[in-house]
Amino acid sequence: MKKGKLIVIGGDAAGMSAASKVRRTDADREIVVFERGHHTSYSACGMPYYIAGQIESSDNLITRKPEEFRKKQNIDVRIRHEVLKIDRENKRVQVHHLENGEKFWESYDTLLIATGASPIRPDIEGIHSKGIFGLSTLQTGIEVFDFIEPNKPEHAVIVGGGYIGIEMAEALLERKMNVTLIDMAPQVMTTLDRDMAGLISEYMKEQGVDVLPEESLVSFEESEGSVTSVVTDKRKLNADLVILGMGVKPNSELAKEAGLELGVRNAIRVDKKLQSSDPAIYAAGDCAESFHIVRQDPTWIALGTVANKHGVAAGINLSGGEIEFPGVCGTAITKFKDLEIARTGLSEKECLEEGLEYESATIESRTRSGYYPGSSKITVKLIVEMKKRAIIGGQIVGFEGSGKRIDTIATAITAGMTAQNVVDLDLSYAPPFSPVWDPVQICARRLV
Repeated sequence: MKKGKLIVIGGDAAGMSAASKVRRTDADREIVVFERGHHTSYSACGMPYYIAGQIESSDNLITRKPEEFRKKQNIDVRIRHEVLKIDRENKRVQVHHLENGEKFWESYDTLLIATGASPIRPDIEGIHSKGIFGLSTLQTGIEVFDFIEPNKPEHAVIVGGGYIGIEMAEALLERKMNVTLIDMAPQVMTTLDRDMAGLISEYMKEQGVDVLPEESLVSFEESEGSVTSVVTDKRKLNADLVILGMGVKPNSELAKEAGLELGVRNAIRVDKKLQSSDPAIYAAGDCAESFHIVRQDPTWIALGTVANKHGVAAGINLSGGEIEFPGVCGTAITKFKDLEIARTGLSEKECLEEGLEYESATIESRTRSGYYPGSSKITVKLIVEMKKRAIIGGQIVGFEGSGKRIDTIATAITAGMTAQNVVDLDLSYAPPFSPVWDPVQICARRLV
């Protein structure tokens, strides 16, 4: 590969991971990063906890600022610069400086698109009212925090019961608001099966959240430009703060306009080297496809862990190396107050959609030995492929010490382990950490 000048579009997880990897390989290569936002390399996953007041400053969520990349790594990072167009024929991009209005062209030898994803924002009446927010960048999290401080909202409505919805419900309870969560689906957390998701909504209700499933957003009402209520297909809800947690979509418009191939959910189609349909252009992070190691086909999963790993793999290949990104199984974890929630692999619903023959088991156990102080409830669900009995999915809902056990299941899936292999694992035991039989192994025994 001719190395030459590298341009990166997008300065967060995937983009800066790739740029940093390239710089470690080649100290002299010209690297330019264009980021339309105000920040680089930040933890978007930390935004709900900042909004809740649990993190002192938004600066704590920033891993490295633009000036640090420039001084320490000689990476030319330019914030508030939006790339408007990719000219593949002439290998250049058109850039808009958002502060002074200047537009200019910048040439490249290789290009990495790392434009991320953006929250779904329906085009409905009242959507532009003050007090309605979608969370995607650190700046949007700061805007929510800055809105809450002077306005002191009392009634918050969250639209969508996924990761952002669950985490923001906790955050807004912490800020002493009345919180209602609506979702058009029959359950929260649609990446889990309904039986496991029911444990979550039950606990949320116990903690004071009004959870309203199978309820669709219709419009917003406002007064003097500020939101006053959320109108659903069943009722009207008072609201002076609204969080849109209706999912995200890949920011692939630039790639589409440039004639690059798109794939799953309109994410940029890439091979296992993160190379697009143009050999000079790579894509990584939430704007790009991944490969699902269970289904063995392309998928789209917008997670910070995936974005960072994409970035490192793309950086190696952009440096002239040869590496394939092995794929993902959709491992994710979150919490609502004391309840830990985790999943990996395929759910029963996904198995049915794929036409896979499977068997599942669900058990209740304890996070520690039952007699040890702090022992609490954990529910584990495992799914195996019917014939070979290989683990292909897992879900966990429980209290302290529950969630990270999902990593054992993710490892088992990645290694192609059977239920018997999991039972045979020599896992650690002491009363403060686990029962003699770990809950994951107890569940696996049901599927041997």
